[in-house]
Amino acid sequence: MSELREKLTNLKERTNWSLLFGVSFFLLVLFVVIKLTFNFSDWLVQDKDARLKQLQVLGEPHYTEERDIITAIKQADLDSFFELDVKHVQQLVTELPWVASASVRKQWPDTLQVYVVEHHPVAYWNDDMLLNTKGQVFSAPTNKVNTQLPSLFGPEGSEGEAWQTFVRFKELFAVNGLNLTSLALSERFAWQLWLDNGIRLNLGREEKAKRVQRFIDVYPHLKKRQDVRVDVVDLRYDTGLAVQFKPLDVTEEEQKSKA
Repeated sequence: MSELREKLTNLKERTNWSLLFGVSFFLLVLFVVIKLTFNFSDWLVQDKDARLKQLQVLGEPHYTEERDIITAIKQADLDSFFELDVKHVQQLVTELPWVASASVRKQWPDTLQVYVVEHHPVAYWNDDMLLNTKGQVFSAPTNKVNTQLPSLFGPEGSEGEAWQTFVRFKELFAVNGLNLTSLALSERFAWQLWLDNGIRLNLGREEKAKRVQRFIDVYPHLKKRQDVRVDVVDLRYDTGLAVQFKPLDVTEEEQKSKA
């Protein structure tokens, strides 16, 4: 009997209780994690058909109607909140004419948020297209444009340069009391400008800014003519310019005679 007690005492002394406790705790944690994982999976399976109930359109779009956004979104599979492909929805919204970019996110438990950024039109491009503030071309119904926009013309790929040139010269003309309304760039990259008083400027391909400044310096002398008005000014010379005049309109002649 004493021999048995001695063996039990020796066994207790050799037992690493810290290690045994650590292993037991690890097994317990592992069991809890597995249990929670299975419970979460079951919950996802049960709720995978949760449907979208709300749509929030953010960004205050001006040209794009909310009903157009809703119609575009309805082309996606909206049957499940979890399985909805937000990238597909984003693509559908971005394809709307006035939309420049869109971001889409799901908000638990049943809401879809769509943030819309529209093109801001600043000019007509080749009559049937529009330019935005970045000088990018886009196609959209022009009947929604309720402001007077300048008209720009040019070959494909030149829209960015054309817009930057227009902005630059418009500021220069405005400082001198003139208003630039249209610009054209030919296939050979020759520039033409139109002012709101009907004057057309032929600048050619080189030294655009220098030639515009030459016209601004000379124009006060040109408009002193009382019998005719300036029609076309050809500035495609190293120095000097050529001016083509046209008769005054009858109404203008009558106004001058009454004055």
